[in-house]
Amino acid sequence: MSTAGPAEGKPMRIVVVNNFFPPRVGGSAHMSASLAAEYAAAGHEVLAITAAYGDAPAEEERDGYRVVRLPAVKMPQLGLSIDFDMTFASMRPGNWRRLWKLLNEFKPDAVHLHGQFFDLSWMVGIYARRRKLPVLLTIHTLLISENKMYGRVFRALDAMLVNPVLKYLRPRFVILDKLGVDYCVERYGTSDDNSEYFPIAVDTGHFAKPVTKDVRAELEIGDAPLIVSLGHVIPLRNRLPLIEALPAILERHPGLRVVIVGRVYHDAFQQRAKELGVADALIVTGAVPKADVPAYFAAADIVTHDLNGGCGTASLEAMLSGTATIASVAEDNYPGIELHNGENILLVRPNDSEAVTSTVLSLLDDPKERARIAEREASMVRDNFGLDVVAEEHLRVLTKLVADN
Repeated sequence: MSTAGPAEGKPMRIVVVNNFFPPRVGGSAHMSASLAAEYAAAGHEVLAITAAYGDAPAEEERDGYRVVRLPAVKMPQLGLSIDFDMTFASMRPGNWRRLWKLLNEFKPDAVHLHGQFFDLSWMVGIYARRRKLPVLLTIHTLLISENKMYGRVFRALDAMLVNPVLKYLRPRFVILDKLGVDYCVERYGTSDDNSEYFPIAVDTGHFAKPVTKDVRAELEIGDAPLIVSLGHVIPLRNRLPLIEALPAILERHPGLRVVIVGRVYHDAFQQRAKELGVADALIVTGAVPKADVPAYFAAADIVTHDLNGGCGTASLEAMLSGTATIASVAEDNYPGIELHNGENILLVRPNDSEAVTSTVLSLLDDPKERARIAEREASMVRDNFGLDVVAEEHLRVLTKLVADN
């Protein structure tokens, strides 16, 4: 039986689900938490379900909504270059029963899943399917790799495991960019009939606060030219185009430093830096708290994170912060949003180290032009990717799905 939902415009009970959730850092974690807060601020009752992480409490109230963290099993680190810090709630005894009880008590009207291959998405998705609840599913990470062996493994996982589950769940997909659209059409058979095309949501308020941390002083960089590359290092964002560009950049700017911020799950860039003799220019910090991210962007002359094909949350936040930011997508990457290279965004071809070299050098050589583009990037993100704008679109769809259910 379908749970009776509110009429259009009335408060809804919304479940937000993501294995990744604060205090874990990362784009999807922050986006799911930010949207949950916006849903709550709009007057809806929100329950966020996630996996246990570190010392985070099993249950808490934050930003007007309830968070429940289920016990989880951590994926073992196998020493592979694609090791990732993932946890699985489905493998802990009693979690299915706990989850069903939690959802039965909450009586959701709609479900918003984040991540197509996370077990919590599947678990809550199965509950929703059995009770005929409307489901939104945001695709954050694409199962692709430049490594041919890993690529074949990921493709097989999509075909044999993920796609059959999605066919059963029948969600309405939220796809963030053109890369995601092409991927989902090929791997999952999506179309305009079952998809929404919303951009990544960026919390503009987070970057309106004063910066209280002096990154340059802390890392003893001084006034040297600084490139910041923020985000977990995984095969899809391996930093290799930046490393390959460094010899030519350092020849013109020998004092330049590159700060890599994020957990390193794929260390090929460090090995390549040693081979090219540029390792001394790198500073690898590991993950940092979300509150410190604006300080790293403020310290940078240039930010470049997505050079393998993409423009994710970290890149958009860097643009919003007012720092010149380089990404590697097509100008039509976001349906309905106009990007113009050299005007409101800086784009290079994916995996093109020569383009990275020329773009970085031109920015370092012309501070006025760098500042001009940075200002336009900030305006573009604020107008199109603001959390309030994106959350309103999500709520419009959720309201319609509930009303039509």
